[in-house]
Amino acid sequence: MSVIHKTAIVHADAELAGDVEIGPYTVIGEGVKLGGGCRVGPHVVLNGPMTMGANNRVFQFCSIGEAPQDLKYADEPTLLEIGSGNTFREYSTVNRGTVGGGGVTRIGNDNLFMGYTHVAHDCVIANSVIFSNAAQIAGHVEVLDFAILGGFTKVHQFTHLGEHCFTGISTVVTRDVPPYVSVAGSQGKAYGINKNGLRRRGFGEDVIAALYKAYKVLVHRRGPRDAALEEVQTLCAEFPEVQRFTDFIVQSERGIVR
Repeated sequence: MSVIHKTAIVHADAELAGDVEIGPYTVIGEGVKLGGGCRVGPHVVLNGPMTMGANNRVFQFCSIGEAPQDLKYADEPTLLEIGSGNTFREYSTVNRGTVGGGGVTRIGNDNLFMGYTHVAHDCVIANSVIFSNAAQIAGHVEVLDFAILGGFTKVHQFTHLGEHCFTGISTVVTRDVPPYVSVAGSQGKAYGINKNGLRRRGFGEDVIAALYKAYKVLVHRRGPRDAALEEVQTLCAEFPEVQRFTDFIVQSERGIVR
């Protein structure tokens, strides 16, 4: 049975599952769809069109599904799609997409957005990602599975962050971050493989060692790319993780952090 506080304002066009909870003074706008088990705290604003899957938790003072902060936006009915099991802590903000960026901002499942985080228009967040306090990303950014953004991380638009990567506190990211790599500093420099994170997630020491060897060749060393790619082919054949790491670097359009 839904529990909707008497001071909450829910648009007649909103679609709420039968067991959602809506806190005091929260506003649920037109075109919002909430899945089962969602809990929305007090003083939250949810605007549509947006869909939110099951068992999401939204804490007080969040603004989710608002119009994109883009001067080209002309009030088109763009979307925000959110999966299940996500947590949005206090003052988190997420914007819908823009027509020029495909029209949709997408967030997957089981992500944690700590206080004061921001996801701009047309971003894609995969699954099990952590945004530490005040980590904020510009438009058209892609963040893949199990990435961790340290507190106050700032990410430039159109940048890609690979799976299992890690950014330190106050990192500024202006180039793509390959999978498994740790990045830190105001210039967003690479500092090796995210070894501790990989160990916590069950990666074997042989995989971590292989990734580190590939990192030394493809990221740390300067030189002709073709020769570097040739050098890691044996590792790619033995370890799918190294192949993924290599593919990301080859496919990067912005260039990678080094």
